[in-house]
Amino acid sequence: MVPLSPPIQPMLARAVKTIPDTGGMLFEPKWDGFRCLVFRDGDQLTLQSRAGKPLNRYFPEVLAELSAVLPEQVVLDGELVVAHDGHLDFDALTERIHPAKSRVTMLAENVPATFVAFDLLALGEESFVDEPTSARRDRLEKLTGIKITPATSDPAIAREWFTLFEGAGLDGVIGKPLDAPYQPGKRIMAKYKHARTADCVVAGLRWHADSAPGEAVGSLLLGLYDDREILHHVGVVGAFAAARRRELATELAGLITDGEHPWLGDAVVEGQRLPGGITRWRSTEQPWVPLRLERVVEVGYEHTEGGHPARFRHTAQFVRWRPDREPASCGYAQLDEPARYDLEALLAKPTESRPARPTGGPPTFR
Repeated sequence: MVPLSPPIQPMLARAVKTIPDTGGMLFEPKWDGFRCLVFRDGDQLTLQSRAGKPLNRYFPEVLAELSAVLPEQVVLDGELVVAHDGHLDFDALTERIHPAKSRVTMLAENVPATFVAFDLLALGEESFVDEPTSARRDRLEKLTGIKITPATSDPAIAREWFTLFEGAGLDGVIGKPLDAPYQPGKRIMAKYKHARTADCVVAGLRWHADSAPGEAVGSLLLGLYDDREILHHVGVVGAFAAARRRELATELAGLITDGEHPWLGDAVVEGQRLPGGITRWRSTEQPWVPLRLERVVEVGYEHTEGGHPARFRHTAQFVRWRPDREPASCGYAQLDEPARYDLEALLAKPTESRPARPTGGPPTFR
């Protein structure tokens, strides 16, 4: 019997700004997907989310794939990802969390997900959680038939991956201390993520949920212009202190408008990204307040998603107001576009026993 059973909290990571020059770390690409622990004990196979919830019903194709290749007793840590058009597609992945079995089945056939393993917690009746990262990695590489993330202990290669793999939709680099055991729920790992800034139009706001309308700002709605001069909603900036929320409500009150606005009425054009719409997560429109397009804010963001026009993947972070910028100058052209990288090369079956390094060719799965 396998010595571990769900739910188990995965080992977590803390944000670190720079990849160190010193050794002692195992570096891996940071996959942009759903964290997933896989438990197999004979005929029973469970996909567990980071929050400890079962994911089986949403990923039948992953269950079928792993059932065919995994040992009879094994526990793995890894990531569920969807690859589409040579790029990781987080939007397509989130669409899988749907209540309708027919839709899940259709998406599983048309845009299948896959599991990428990056840690081995148990095999047979033996648990490896108390063994160091280096030993767990060696054990993991001996498994066959599954996709295993590339890894390196060379900081120079890790820095190259940090830049190179973004073009395939990856999220940065993870570092694990080579001598550390697996510690569920502890932030033992380091994550090195891309950080950028952009100047955006402040085109609207939402009131804070715990305050009366007009008393405190919950978030600012951000816009960028495309090359046709169409303003698209690209995300929000929030996380203000309580006092600052009240100050913003007073500061921006004079910009509230019930007149013409590019996100309202006849001004809206086909394909334009708009705030507050109905989605699979919301059955009603999310209210927002339009502002005259007079303010520009610089925000921090990690990366974008959603194709063209793109949007910020996560809530942006306030950096500063930009009174020196005109709203019309805030366009998509300022966003960094990573060089395209062939995800298929990363997913391809390698010819070597260990992950190849990106010297003369891309690293691949073992």
